[in-house]
Amino acid sequence: MQPQMGPSFYNHTNPQDIWYVLIGVPGLEEAHTWISIPICFTYIVAVIGNIFLIFLIMTQTSLHEPMYLFLSMLAFADVLLSTTTAPKMLAIFWFHSVNISFGSCISQMFFIHFIFVAESAILLAMAFDRYVAICYPLRYTTILTSSAIGKIGIAAVVRSFLICFPFIFLVYRLTYCGRNIIPHSYCEHMGIARLACDNININIIYGLTVALISTGLDVVLIIISYTMILLTVFQRPSWAARGKALSTCGSHICVILMFYAPAFFSFFVHRFGGKTISHHIHILVANLYVVVPPMLNPIIYGVKTKQIKDRVILLFSPISTCF
Repeated sequence: MQPQMGPSFYNHTNPQDIWYVLIGVPGLEEAHTWISIPICFTYIVAVIGNIFLIFLIMTQTSLHEPMYLFLSMLAFADVLLSTTTAPKMLAIFWFHSVNISFGSCISQMFFIHFIFVAESAILLAMAFDRYVAICYPLRYTTILTSSAIGKIGIAAVVRSFLICFPFIFLVYRLTYCGRNIIPHSYCEHMGIARLACDNININIIYGLTVALISTGLDVVLIIISYTMILLTVFQRPSWAARGKALSTCGSHICVILMFYAPAFFSFFVHRFGGKTISHHIHILVANLYVVVPPMLNPIIYGVKTKQIKDRVILLFSPISTCF
């Protein structure tokens, strides 16, 4: 039988015995069923779309190029990110399964931050890929070899692990004395830290430092890469060459904007905009963020990238001829 939840339940500070309560979208509890419909739909489309994209890239030898290998990494990260969060969110909305143990909450927190930082590194790698392809086309195959791509992927995972693993120690070191209500649909670092009785300045400082040094630096490098790409593109005399290069980069820019815009919105609202932005708006954006970009990424690349579009048409053309 599940123990009764509430502040009076706790007369100790052992984190292993803590159960948290995720309340979903605070202030909109009666609308949880309606909120769950688009989240469920986008989650299903995200998983199917990204798995299909990975399958397509892995099975079509013509897509075994750096750009598409990085895209398969992004698709894999999208599946992990949405699967880490959406099932628990839907369980809250549908079955009122609001309880989550401290260990499970910490695990979810770690994987959310870990995947986010890894995706940021992958987007930076994709920007670097486009920079080399457009600015140094003759050296493209010698710079981005299979070995280099593998090392970039490993570096993204290792960097993300080293950055996010300290979050576990930062929340374990805190003393908890009764508060167990998390006004969110999933566990994240500051949501857990704010329930502690201790001073959480170290948690706040480390979170800001990570955001600035990892994802913030990634954004700066991505902007530099695309600035240099645009400078190179507009120096070309042929309008056809310009259009082709810009079209290739268009899908990347769309994905980058979808990834960073809601993430930074949520990040800054959580720390600085609590009194100006309604809490339920913040949580709704945070909920949609973990499912909408993963759903749209394969659609954008499928529509904007000619090679993927052609492979999809070719793959399904035998089926269409049967009817």
